[in-house]
Amino acid sequence: MRASPRSADAAEATASVLPKNFLRPSLLLLIGERPSYGYDLLERLRGLGSRPIDAGTLYRSLRAMEQERLVGSEWRDSEVGPARRTYRLTDAGRDWLHAWAMSLRETRRTMDAFLGRCDDLVDGVVDPAERARPVGRMC
Repeated sequence: MRASPRSADAAEATASVLPKNFLRPSLLLLIGERPSYGYDLLERLRGLGSRPIDAGTLYRSLRAMEQERLVGSEWRDSEVGPARRTYRLTDAGRDWLHAWAMSLRETRRTMDAFLGRCDDLVDGVVDPAERARPVGRMC
């Protein structure tokens, strides 16, 4: 049976969907790894597979996180150019990041169970005891 164009579009649209508001935990992780300034964070976000964002979105997120005391900032002299506002992770930010990571782990367990059952369906396995899941295979 051929997939309709509509289902093909849905598959493409959901192929690389990240959890809603994934920018915030991504920024907290990067800042936790090392204090950083805005442009550095924009560059490092690419390494996490994040969708490209504009500088305005980044700075609005950083300001909101600073108001919530998840990050702190200070102006630091730069070796090249003007001083830069450098962000650091606070204890509250570390706690928030830990809670988010725990939530993602639970989501991963749920998704693994879903994908396992989906693989079984595709493989024609009805009895869960007969599961022999090939690695990397999905619905």
